[in-house]
Amino acid sequence: MGNEHSERERTEVLRYTAFSATPDGGNPAGVVLDAAGMDPAAMLAVAAEVGYSETAFLTPPPEHPGAPGEPTAPEGRHFAVRYFSPLAEVPFCGHATVAAAVALAERAGPGELVFSTPVGAVPVTVARTASGELRATLSSVPATTEAIAAPDVAEALAALDWRPEELDPALPPRVAFAGARHLVLAAATRERLAALEYDVERLKALMLRRDLTTLQLTWRDAGDATVFHVRDPFPVGGVVEDPATGAAAAALGGYLRELGLVPDTASLTLHQGVDMGRPAVLAVELRQGDPRVHVSGTAVRLP
Repeated sequence: MGNEHSERERTEVLRYTAFSATPDGGNPAGVVLDAAGMDPAAMLAVAAEVGYSETAFLTPPPEHPGAPGEPTAPEGRHFAVRYFSPLAEVPFCGHATVAAAVALAERAGPGELVFSTPVGAVPVTVARTASGELRATLSSVPATTEAIAAPDVAEALAALDWRPEELDPALPPRVAFAGARHLVLAAATRERLAALEYDVERLKALMLRRDLTTLQLTWRDAGDATVFHVRDPFPVGGVVEDPATGAAAAALGGYLRELGLVPDTASLTLHQGVDMGRPAVLAVELRQGDPRVHVSGTAVRLP
């Protein structure tokens, strides 16, 4: 125990908020740029101490070569990454990826990166905007969508205290994946999405049984079909709600494309965190013939 405590004391944890240009918006993430020598237990202990929905831990890339066609990066810009919530490891985290990429760019300059994650290689490009901000674009692993059984949908609605008629029939429930699994439920009104109060333990039990990382609750803007408002309960990670969820944004983009709800080439804007007082903006890009989903956002270091 003493060794674990001293290891945590030596670990430098950077704190960033992602998908926001100001410290009071977006989703905070911890970033450990040098996690070499840390085992999973130590990473989990640090993530629990940080208390954010996720902390990213970077180490040198795997020594063995990647699969043919796997993305590559210039020397010194390829890292292995693991993500931990306060309660458990998660397979992929978009906002911590953006935070880590911006942290690296502040030290080594903008450009191309590759993160080898538990779900596969994730290319990330960091560029400086005209206003001087660093903006990262992650390219998810290929996105997929699967049906979910009616009893599971009913259980999710019961845990949320939503009625079936409060769903938007144009956006049917599905489990969407682009690095992590998310249950997509679309509200018929913005008011329904705004009034979120759920049974934490009941929803957590369903999510653990179905291997879900978050619920991607969404409402499609009535005035602009490319704009979505989203909220993400995350009880399995020990967090009631995520203010910005890049992995779920990528999954939603794949879901919308697979169901033919947006064109094969599309630019979407997701607003998240508004109802929590931490507004975030996530840009989602779909490119024809590309199975990956591209999610962009800024990040700033927290004091």
